[in-house]
Amino acid sequence: MPRSKFLIASSETSADMLYATGFRAPDAMIFLQTEEEKLLLLSDLEVDRGRAQANVDRVDSYSEFAERVQGRKKNAPTQAAVLAAWLRENSSEKVIVPADFPIGIARDLKKEGIRLKPSKGLFFPGRETKSPSEVRAIEAALRIAEAGMARAMEVLAAAVPRKDGRLFFGRRVLTSELLRVEIETTIVRAGGEARGDTIVAGGEQACDPHGRGMGPLRARELIIIDIFPRDARSGYYGDITRTVVRGAASSAQRKLWETCLAGQKMAAEKMKPGVPGVGIHDEVKSYFSEQGYPTERRNGRWQGFFHGTGHGLGLEIHEAPRFAAATFLPGHVMTIEPGIYIPGLGGVRHEDVALVTDRGARFLTKAPKPFEI
Repeated sequence: MPRSKFLIASSETSADMLYATGFRAPDAMIFLQTEEEKLLLLSDLEVDRGRAQANVDRVDSYSEFAERVQGRKKNAPTQAAVLAAWLRENSSEKVIVPADFPIGIARDLKKEGIRLKPSKGLFFPGRETKSPSEVRAIEAALRIAEAGMARAMEVLAAAVPRKDGRLFFGRRVLTSELLRVEIETTIVRAGGEARGDTIVAGGEQACDPHGRGMGPLRARELIIIDIFPRDARSGYYGDITRTVVRGAASSAQRKLWETCLAGQKMAAEKMKPGVPGVGIHDEVKSYFSEQGYPTERRNGRWQGFFHGTGHGLGLEIHEAPRFAAATFLPGHVMTIEPGIYIPGLGGVRHEDVALVTDRGARFLTKAPKPFEI
């Protein structure tokens, strides 16, 4: 007997649930996909909205079903008893669940005679390639990210350097924290969700790829700005990184910036259906080494290019496939984001989002790449 897919999660925290139902709700929902239909079991709080908005074939009321299970019994049935009865009614005594399915619920369902099997690999393999509507949703999220980036450039251009190199925006020192607020306020106004984790990292802080950045920003230092908002309407993410210098850059900074950009272009040109990502990643790393930026550990600290070339993007900011683990297919939406990090000089990362088509990679990102501001 084929196994149905069974999922219990909130669509606000589970990309699989949002993908399956298209319905956003803060509390855990109960989803079942059989060979014939997709079903939701919802609380009274959400059942009417679910019937109007969820992309499923049927929405059942948990309370109504619980009453049927209780019948003439004095005590209300347990959640596991209700779920087991609902699964049996839908011919789903054997179900596939995600690898992170709640262990307590799994234990209780097993006692009720339901057989659960953790999925191997992705719960919904179709999430790896994006439909035209998903591509449009990602493009809309990218426009939100680009609005935040445009605001960052406006603020940096208006900032005035003092003799000690610190930038002042109005009468205030321009810090990573202040620029992050300016970016994320713009994101919210554009229809996005921002969680305070936008990266604004200058100088030595830019050598830590995921360091958020803190403290004063300075002229003539490399500043990495990485913006990855979620579209509040669709739940899809955008992701974009730019590296800039406020003022005149040094020749060493310019070489680092241009070398990283050349590596990104190299990767994009080689992304075609059937091509393994790991070979492209290795070629970019070798190119950087040939230009004088080997990936190595010095004094206990990594430098060079020591993260992935990119990752899948969609309902999660990092989702399958990883660039180096992929053999590219039409419909893959990937970031292309090589970076080079040299302590004492700074870090550079260029990040854009591309769609793999039958002919190759097509950039979905539209924002320019300024360097000296």
